[in-house]
Amino acid sequence: MSSTADYLPELFASFGRITLRRMFGGHGVYHDGLMFGLVIDDTLYLKCDPLIAADFEAEGLEPFTYSDRNGRRAVMSYRRAPEALLDDPELAAQWARKAYAAAVRAQAAARKPRRQPSRRNAP
Repeated sequence: MSSTADYLPELFASFGRITLRRMFGGHGVYHDGLMFGLVIDDTLYLKCDPLIAADFEAEGLEPFTYSDRNGRRAVMSYRRAPEALLDDPELAAQWARKAYAAAVRAQAAARKPRRQPSRRNAP
């Protein structure tokens, strides 16, 4: 594991138990089975959505990007975590709660059934 990933269970202890799973050449960071963080190249990224994007933007925190198979830049819904939280477990817990809430909202949105087109005029 990377040194950042090794340290995360201790760092997020006041937030709650986390688990790490290898993925994307890095690690997914999970709480209660839901991924709310990502460690790539020893950098921590946290789940972001429109409700908390301003918090990340206020800190100047960029989204995680990568090049897809076609060489295009792909942007994920994870943003770099503030450096200060790596030395402050309480700050880490605050950001973890925000990121986990964003992951819960994303999961709920994915589970919503899509409305089917009206078939009023169908034979």
